[in-house]
Amino acid sequence: MRFDVFNGDADGICALIQLRLDRPLASRLITGIKRDIQLLDKFTVNSDDRITVLDISLQKNSVRVDEFLSRGAHIFYVDHHQAGDIPKHPHLKTLINTDSAICTSLLVNQYLHGKYPLWAITGAFGDNVNHSAEQLAATLSLSRTQLETLKNLGIYINYNGYGGGIDDLHFAPDKLYREMAGFQSPFDFISGNHHIFTQLQQGYQEDMANAQGLVPEYQSDAIAVFILPDTAWARRVSGVFGNFLANLNSTRAHAVITHNKDDDYQVGVRAPLSNKTGADQLCSAFPTGGGRKAAAGINHLPHDQLHTFIRKFEEFYS
Repeated sequence: MRFDVFNGDADGICALIQLRLDRPLASRLITGIKRDIQLLDKFTVNSDDRITVLDISLQKNSVRVDEFLSRGAHIFYVDHHQAGDIPKHPHLKTLINTDSAICTSLLVNQYLHGKYPLWAITGAFGDNVNHSAEQLAATLSLSRTQLETLKNLGIYINYNGYGGGIDDLHFAPDKLYREMAGFQSPFDFISGNHHIFTQLQQGYQEDMANAQGLVPEYQSDAIAVFILPDTAWARRVSGVFGNFLANLNSTRAHAVITHNKDDDYQVGVRAPLSNKTGADQLCSAFPTGGGRKAAAGINHLPHDQLHTFIRKFEEFYS
């Protein structure tokens, strides 16, 4: 049996689209909301099963990777998050690069020798790796309008991945992937499914308008912390709002904090764009934290740890 395991954000979706355009095959899709990263816990494997894993930390899934390999499964793992110690096994192939200028969609683009660069650009914009997206786009004959369309689509797909659960999203990530898969380019997808593009666009614009009316809970020259209200729109917009703030002030680190169903906080951190490092290190100091150098998070921060987090955040980036 074949499994395609992918993060439910723009990077994970656009990475898988490229791979399946290159090599179409029937598979079981395993995905979830953006913060649902221990996806290998959702299924079991048998000997000779083939598993493709995209855009989730190997470090966070290392136990299951070892288990699957011991059962005789074959794994192709592509990612840009913290990896930890990568196992050496004849059934494991990895493409892992934690550089802050890379994302999974760009790694897949390199692996496929640039067969579907428009999807890679879309995924990179969605992951806020804007400079790398623009560099790749510069190798193509794209108009300013086309480039802006790819950027917007990436942002909208990424926005759709955030929420406290699938019910918060406009589209379940596996459904959105199925709607997009098979189109040779993002432009073809938009033409063929304009109603989906429009729904995501309208949702994004409405939720961002709500977010932009917020004032920071704490702000200094080095950092800003926003606590969003306990609503579905706030959970949906949390990730793209963090990217928006990072682009708005490139020398400041930002944290966007939302309430979750377990009665604690979920934290998203964006390192300054002028110094895209340390977000993973900061968040990993907390029990449910992790991510990548430029953007990381904490899935469960107890309320009584909020001031400790803000203090460590300030100390880290001052």
